[in-house]
Amino acid sequence: MVLGERAARAVAAVCRTCVRYRLVVIGAWVLLVLALVMTARVIGTPTDNDVSLPGTDAQLVRDLTASSATPLTSGTVIVVARDGRLDDGTLVATAASLWGAEHVTTVKPPSPQEGSLSADGRTGWFTVGLDVRRAELTKAMAHAVIEAAKPAADAGLRVLPGGALAQVIDGSGNTGNEFFGLILAALVLFLALGGLVGAALALLSAALSVLATLEIVGLAGNLTSMPAQASTLALMVGLGVGIDYSLFLLSRFRTLTRSGLTVSRAIQRAAADSGTAVVVAGVTVAVALAGLSLTEVPLLQTLAWTCGIAVLFAVLAALTLLPALTSLAGGPLARGGRLYNRLARRTGSGGFWARQADRVTRRPWLAGGSAVVLLVLLAAPATDLRLGQLDAGSSPEATAVRQANDAISAAFGPGAGTPLTVLGQLPTPVTGAQDSRVPPLVAMVWAQPGVAAVGPTTPSGDGRVVTVQVIASTSGGDPATADLVHRLRSQSVPGMTVHVGGSTAARVDLADRVTDKLPLVIGVVLLLSVAVLLFAFRAPLLALKAAVMDFISIGAAYGVLTAVFTWGWGVTWIGLSGPVPIPSFVPLMLFALLFGLSMDYEVFLLSDVQRRWKRTGDNLRSVREGLLGTGRVITAAAAIMVGVFLAFVPNNDPTIKMFGVGLAVAIAVDATVVRCLLVPATMAMLGNLNWWTPGRKRVRTAEPV
Repeated sequence: MVLGERAARAVAAVCRTCVRYRLVVIGAWVLLVLALVMTARVIGTPTDNDVSLPGTDAQLVRDLTASSATPLTSGTVIVVARDGRLDDGTLVATAASLWGAEHVTTVKPPSPQEGSLSADGRTGWFTVGLDVRRAELTKAMAHAVIEAAKPAADAGLRVLPGGALAQVIDGSGNTGNEFFGLILAALVLFLALGGLVGAALALLSAALSVLATLEIVGLAGNLTSMPAQASTLALMVGLGVGIDYSLFLLSRFRTLTRSGLTVSRAIQRAAADSGTAVVVAGVTVAVALAGLSLTEVPLLQTLAWTCGIAVLFAVLAALTLLPALTSLAGGPLARGGRLYNRLARRTGSGGFWARQADRVTRRPWLAGGSAVVLLVLLAAPATDLRLGQLDAGSSPEATAVRQANDAISAAFGPGAGTPLTVLGQLPTPVTGAQDSRVPPLVAMVWAQPGVAAVGPTTPSGDGRVVTVQVIASTSGGDPATADLVHRLRSQSVPGMTVHVGGSTAARVDLADRVTDKLPLVIGVVLLLSVAVLLFAFRAPLLALKAAVMDFISIGAAYGVLTAVFTWGWGVTWIGLSGPVPIPSFVPLMLFALLFGLSMDYEVFLLSDVQRRWKRTGDNLRSVREGLLGTGRVITAAAAIMVGVFLAFVPNNDPTIKMFGVGLAVAIAVDATVVRCLLVPATMAMLGNLNWWTPGRKRVRTAEPV
């Protein structure tokens, strides 16, 4: 058997048990999902995009300025006069109406002293405090607050939600286009498996595993801060790997039944072969994601373990639920239909993949060289990869956060929507605003280039902290604002320690933390992934080459990301108004995800090649037959995953768009150029060195392919 006798026997034993008690297994999965769904409906699935970053300057400011008097959540209600100035009577009536809204505890009307009323008097905002945590704020609550501003709307003012209210109204940014990914997956499964039975089994298995994942991720929001992107990213990954793993197993099952094995025996053999490969692929994804824990960034750690849960459930479903379902519908699936048989003849012996395998292995230098040239061209833009900070102005124009940002920026300047908080920490309490230690802080802030406005100083209750709101002349996503943060932090004021906080400062701290940890994360992920492959295949050169191939696919993804989001090539086609910065954590998260996901096809191809090499001892023949046996399945699996990822590109969240584009490009390149050209070409060139193991003689086993 492949990838270790013990592992294969263990997987086959699990599969055999699930087939024997198939109704119990199916019932257990259905009950588990129903229980999770019902629990989530009762307890709730809160999300919270306000993620902390311990040990940073921005987090220190946030902790020092927090008090028992601070509302659990605050948002803004923006009002804009279409002509003339805002009427005082309308503002008073609107404030009174907002006070009467459910969950509202504080209301601060627009005021020039607070900096919430524009100089021309046409635009202002109400600051509204709520008695619920940000994670508990629902769309219904947010809409209720906006509806309470009816006096302003009746007076002809434009009323917009801002801050947390706008964020919760936009939600996760889903547009419903995700279903197109499922439709494409169903079509590819129908073609690959030759009928509705196989497609239905794969989709059902993936659907139950994804439902379980989403409900667990949602419930976890009651225990920890859960960003809205977490469930969307888990859905992307869960659907992709869940359907792919099912396709791998069902394709192997179909091959084995065509060779004469009974349904029960074919299920066990498919689990021992492709099932073991699925386990190794899943472990590799988990290892790559686990490397993100070294960043010490809660956002990345949360995204990592939520995606890890999706992969775990996909593997469990493939090894337990799918064999049980297959045993019930194994007969029709094994027989297939005329469509499957016609496709098998066209792509089988003498078909496209046979010719492709022959071309690649006969001229490996030409095939490999052509692949390298193409990959270099795709990765070339990555040399201009520039990381930055997203802000509300980066969102699509139809979103609530973008409309609020545009209204505030037009009236107050581009930096008004993302103010900085400059904090002075003192050893002894201040005696008042005229304390001699306070004016130097304000003077220092005004002296910095890029400062558009400075608010009044506000001492804390104990007087040991003084804060001042600073409006930059540039937007929160502009690199100049990040430079201003660094300049302010580098200044010294006699008698106090200066810190800088706010959302922009927090993103700057996130970028610095990710940059510092990047070499460590990449090194650990690389070493652990190579170790997993070495354990699985017992071939050092094969494991190292697999890691190198993954880097190549990731480089192509980075290149396309740069061309689309930094250079703006086709960016309007995906719903954005122009180029946007690429957040610092996106390339690192993509690296971990892609390094794991790309291994799916690597493991599936190599396990098939190794199985044939163990039987024949002929490397070139094994590579040819391995590519012939897996090419169609890998292409179908990649088409499914690419379709699923592209279906999330219309999402209103620019970060999700980046993940969708990056993952889709990398998987497409990996499954075509890398796995079908570069990998077999290099294996043909290396010959038996592929299977070299130091100090150990390989024993081939004459087991059927």
